[in-house]
Amino acid sequence: MRIVIAGASGMIGTALAEHLSGQGEDVVRLVRRAAEGPGEARWDPAAGGLDESVLDGADAVVNLSGAGIGDRPWTRRRVREIRESRLHATRTLTSAMGRLGTPPAVFISQSASGYYGASRPGLLREDSGPGTGMLANLCVEWEKAARTAPAGVRVVAPRTGVVLSPSGGALGPVLPLLKLGLGGPLGNGRQFWPWISLADEVAALSFLLRAELEGSVNVCAPESADVNAIVASLAAAFHRPAILRVPAPVLRLVLGQLAEELVLADQRMEPARLAGAGFQWQHPALADATAWVAGAAAR
Repeated sequence: MRIVIAGASGMIGTALAEHLSGQGEDVVRLVRRAAEGPGEARWDPAAGGLDESVLDGADAVVNLSGAGIGDRPWTRRRVREIRESRLHATRTLTSAMGRLGTPPAVFISQSASGYYGASRPGLLREDSGPGTGMLANLCVEWEKAARTAPAGVRVVAPRTGVVLSPSGGALGPVLPLLKLGLGGPLGNGRQFWPWISLADEVAALSFLLRAELEGSVNVCAPESADVNAIVASLAAAFHRPAILRVPAPVLRLVLGQLAEELVLADQRMEPARLAGAGFQWQHPALADATAWVAGAAAR
């Protein structure tokens, strides 16, 4: 397959591009600088700039583009940047597809567990409605923008949860602290995070390129776990204690709205459609995933 990836320089995009290239796929990375070689093509998503010839002959487009959600405080300017970076990128891609006589057959456009809002009771499946808050509203708009792809394109919106990675990923500064034995749960720790290992995130996106699934797909592990369990499992994998809990009021004071919608969010998400399609996880259990994270970090 010839696969064009937007956001290929991010954590997930880098791993996905390497995985697909290793599988013998023809991968083209969209970059904002001058392209270096046939494996790259320049675009300017903020200005809607993408030569449609880049997508001509491609079998699939994967959209992982967007400013980091949890790496900076949510000032008004940052919230606007988070939103616009995703919507502009998505619309630039669908617009370029629309200018082709034969667009790519598949468009995988990232979404997030934030679609369901900060705190929802019960299991969250793909047919659960959207929640409220900045992230929920963003994900609704994001998925709507993806659906502007031309008729006949199979559009998939993976609602990804917290990705566990040796480089930290969504865990940000927490992972280095855990490695030093200075970390601990966030808030009361009873909030559920829909987690998945980076290896399984990449495998799931690769699986969705060929699966018959269309529309929203929850991308997380089948085993539910709250923050207490996730932090304890990571600490155990690194052979460190995890007793320095950060109280919710402190998180709210330091992080503001970001704490409420991301760090303290309680989402028990179920990957119903992914499991039903026959996807096989490498790390279905939390202990498997954290052992992989610790082992990969050591290497």
